Amino acid sequence: MKRDSRLSGVLHVLLHMAEHDGPVTSEILARAMHTNPVVIRRIMAGLRDQGYVRSEKGHGGGWTLACDLSKVTLRDIYAALGSPSVLAMGNRTETPGCLVEQAVNAALGQAFEDAEALLLARFGEVTLAILSADVHERLIAHGESHHLENTHAS
Repeated sequence: MKRDSRLSGVLHVLLHMAEHDGPVTSEILARAMHTNPVVIRRIMAGLRDQGYVRSEKGHGGGWTLACDLSKVTLRDIYAALGSPSVLAMGNRTETPGCLVEQAVNAALGQAFEDAEALLLARFGEVTLAILSADVHERLIAHGESHHLENTHAS
């Protein structure tokens, strides 16, 4: 089963943008993320609709943050992505009349609900500012500065 890494990818893009002075083009973000600019534009359009980023057209244009990093949580971004499933596992539903399947699903269902609630609560505790501070600490520890165009070179 393929993992859904959209949340991780969007956070990655937003943190790069937080380190960049001025607008960042979809092309530059796509190169940093090893993807297509169309994918970046699609993701960013959804974030723009939620007020987290804005776009400027024309020469010198691109994407900029439109939010206070200390007020936006991982849960906010997760919701902006449409609240995708956070767990790859799920209940079997092929034979709903089976009493064994019902018992198993009842036990697993509650465990899945508890795990998801715990994870979403944690998402609500972590702001983009906390992640940005972690990036800064890592840059300092490695004696590096942040350059979007070559951050992923090493």
